Amino acid sequence: MAKFSEATIPFFRRLVLPARMRDFGQTYGGLLGLVLLILYNMLFTPHFVSWRTLSTNLTQVAPTAIVATGMTLVIATGGIDLSVGSLMAIAGALAPIIFLSSFPPFNNPIIGNALAVLLPVLVAGLFGVFNGFLITRFRIQPIIATLVLFIAGRGIAQVLTNGNLQPFHNPGFQFLGQGYLLGLPFQAILMVAIVIIFALIVRATTFGRYILATGGNEAAARLAGIPVNRVKLAVYMISGLLAGLAGLIVIAIDSASDANVVGLNSELDAIAAVAVGGTALTGGQATVTGTLIGALIIQLIRTTLLANNVPFAVAQMINAAIILLAVYLQRQRKA
Repeated sequence: MAKFSEATIPFFRRLVLPARMRDFGQTYGGLLGLVLLILYNMLFTPHFVSWRTLSTNLTQVAPTAIVATGMTLVIATGGIDLSVGSLMAIAGALAPIIFLSSFPPFNNPIIGNALAVLLPVLVAGLFGVFNGFLITRFRIQPIIATLVLFIAGRGIAQVLTNGNLQPFHNPGFQFLGQGYLLGLPFQAILMVAIVIIFALIVRATTFGRYILATGGNEAAARLAGIPVNRVKLAVYMISGLLAGLAGLIVIAIDSASDANVVGLNSELDAIAAVAVGGTALTGGQATVTGTLIGALIIQLIRTTLLANNVPFAVAQMINAAIILLAVYLQRQRKA
């Protein structure tokens, strides 16, 4: 048998990290990165250790983390959802139309606010079902199927609002984005609750095992009797519901709805959070708590760079480099 010298081994194979280093990087890399970012900011960023800074970061990261939670489930099935930003815009456009309406029962403050939360989220969930229907019924690849609403969804939101800014003053509704509960931002508590719920679903329920089996080997999952199509419909619906909720939080924070801006590039931030958090982009794996860590890392990087007068464009480039590093570590673990 012919022997291969070191020079004949493909270069990329010689770049494979030791097994222990690969496993450590995949399991604890995100958490370690988050701790290092926090320590750096504590030492070098003025006023970082303050309640105001903590509250601001939690407020800004909540919509991304909520959307990324739904994206984690979608990616775990081997799919992708590019429509989440547009669904945020649709939900954000619908809510003010409802609670600013003068028609009963929308003109009742309590009923109007309740419907302004419930109906837009349900509409976003139905659009998520539409994505899942295209994928399961017509066998359209997820990136193409969700691209439909990525393009058309924001147009729908702009049509609903005639392209106009919708400012409002509604303390009951604005509690979603500006309220405090037990001294913490309400949307941060909501974010943590959602992450915990879906982390438990993935780890401790049959549905969670179905998600991972579908993404790990769809053909084998079908042969094992797993309702793959229903699983996919469910995860895209969940992704739509969470995107709709995130859209409501965004407009509640801003006290205004702008269909041109709400949810813009949120799909990219969500995918980045999933990748940085350790979930394999090829499917078959889901780390919901890791996704939260990934979202926090992305948020803190922006905070760090902006606090040091680094342009936002540079922050985007650094985020892209972090995604590449996360994907590289995933490939190292498979190696």
